[in-house]
Amino acid sequence: MRWSRLPFAALAAALTVQAAAGAETVPVPQPRPDTSTPQTSKPDTGAPNTSAPSAGAPNAGAPDTGVPDTSAPNTTHIGKPIETPLPQPATLQPPSADSVNPDRFGAKPPDAAYGAFQRGLYKTAYNLAMVRAKNGDPAAQTLVAEILSRGLGVPLNDAEAAKWYGLAAEQGVPEAQFQYALMLLDGRYVKKDVKEAYALMQAAAEAGNRLAQFNFAQLLIQQDPGDAGIAKAAVYYERAASTGLADAEYAMAQIYANGAGGKPRDDAKARILLARAARQNYDTAQLDLAAWMIQGRGGERDLKSGFAWMKRAAEGGNVAAQNRLAKLYMGGIGTDPDLILAGAWYIVARRAGLIDPEMDDFLQGLDDDQTKQALQKANRLP
Repeated sequence: MRWSRLPFAALAAALTVQAAAGAETVPVPQPRPDTSTPQTSKPDTGAPNTSAPSAGAPNAGAPDTGVPDTSAPNTTHIGKPIETPLPQPATLQPPSADSVNPDRFGAKPPDAAYGAFQRGLYKTAYNLAMVRAKNGDPAAQTLVAEILSRGLGVPLNDAEAAKWYGLAAEQGVPEAQFQYALMLLDGRYVKKDVKEAYALMQAAAEAGNRLAQFNFAQLLIQQDPGDAGIAKAAVYYERAASTGLADAEYAMAQIYANGAGGKPRDDAKARILLARAARQNYDTAQLDLAAWMIQGRGGERDLKSGFAWMKRAAEGGNVAAQNRLAKLYMGGIGTDPDLILAGAWYIVARRAGLIDPEMDDFLQGLDDDQTKQALQKANRLP
């Protein structure tokens, strides 16, 4: 098992209270290893790029035009309706292990163990690294822990991984500090120790580990869910967002959208951040960006691009987006009116548990032939 995210519920609750809006509890998503590269492009000034988004790093290429590439599959899936201002962070499918950057483990020059790891020779990498790990090499200890925690070439063993992460964390490896901090918070494979976890998470965050920065921000808000806590957390969210971490970009978008944590309300900045997260297949950002484009919030009104982003989120499995897409088809907003597709997308959302009285009435108003066609299309939709 790998840990990479703490629950987003604390920030959600804090901003929900400030916005005086109701919130729904959302299950914590499965974590993923972080292998994306930092963002190197200039700041965004508009809507997302039309090229297929990266699953790990923001697009650093052509300027944005506002319409997403709807041919690229969205790998993010949410299992139930989401209507909260700030739901749980989205997750992506883990990349292949050979794309993992060994610099995360604290190694200086490449060596045989890391070379074997990158080539997918995990058992060889484990054997080579274990020799050095037993001799106290912190980079090798982190690599051994990584291999054990993911079951690469050896049986998955979280308890043993925790031991090696702990040893490397003692020697100041940020990745090990981050992973061991999450294990200390979890308490399944090591004795739970919130105080030590906090210290290690902060150390990793200060060392520049962007997942630690994001998660330390989460811890700060859990400790103090008020505006003062959000202000402290925003410092770390902002650092992580500057590297292109979609979770942090979305968190900062919500902070600017709500004018929270000492930040002035700035819809233009929030929309830019939503666009960056949306291009990384962060489906909730796609949904919010679509709604903002349709409303003209934070920038120009763009019905066509808003529709395209809503469709992208719906096709990725976001149930709220599926329902809203049905309404866009019903009203012909950003697309030609299509009652059959409107019915089909609402059927998909309703099967997932979302109930919308307005759309129930719409569905009841379809004739028998239209209902049959909508059901047939719903059965073929993602």
